[in-house]
Amino acid sequence: MILRLLSAALAAGFLAAVVATGLQVALTSPLIIEAERYESGTAHSAALPLAPARFEGALLHLAQLHLAHGGESHDHGAPAWQPGAGLPRILFTGLATLVGGVGYALLLGAVMLALGRDPTPERALAFAVAGFVSVGLAPALGLPPELPGSEAAPLATRQAWWLMTALATGMGLYLIAIRRVAVTILGGLVLIVAPHIAGAPEVAAAKSDLPAGLAAQFAARSLAVGFVFWAVIGLSFGWAWQAFGRERPARA
Repeated sequence: MILRLLSAALAAGFLAAVVATGLQVALTSPLIIEAERYESGTAHSAALPLAPARFEGALLHLAQLHLAHGGESHDHGAPAWQPGAGLPRILFTGLATLVGGVGYALLLGAVMLALGRDPTPERALAFAVAGFVSVGLAPALGLPPELPGSEAAPLATRQAWWLMTALATGMGLYLIAIRRVAVTILGGLVLIVAPHIAGAPEVAAAKSDLPAGLAAQFAARSLAVGFVFWAVIGLSFGWAWQAFGRERPARA
């Protein structure tokens, strides 16, 4: 069982990373480079090295942790390590996405098995969409994906709010979709809404030079890439789980 789960998660994480990395390179990386021009104040930054925020963002934007620019611009200490521009940046972006994909696929499979659901492609896709809503869409309502140079609340408060929102949304969806009785549905709705009533951490003062349109475009594309990422994880995990299960009796 564990070997089958790990094998399916590796296959799903790899396929999702390939698709998502391609989308990131085509859709979100150009916007990050453009944002860094505003952040650095340079006009010739097309070949800027990858900022720490960008490397972390490869994983975090997909997860919609919204911590991709977690105060790096406000840190005046020694600069963190960063991969070079071009191919190294793409490779490390792909590696970060792969790690995230495998981790989420493992979590997806573990949850389905714990709930007694056989991971078919259709069922795994449904759970994957719930995962995207929990860790991506719901937190984005309060903390949209951020470009380098964006003003943001302190990292610790954003982490705490994101974690609270993701857990509450996931539990709420479980109570609504799995338990399916009146009291649990009501409780699930309360859990989903509660973090947004409490409110996401707010920025004290906005003084970024980033165009609003650029930030909005990045947020929309990040969410779209995140949805595709999760959808591929769900479909490929369900397919891999069934495929690996069929191979075992044949060998016996």
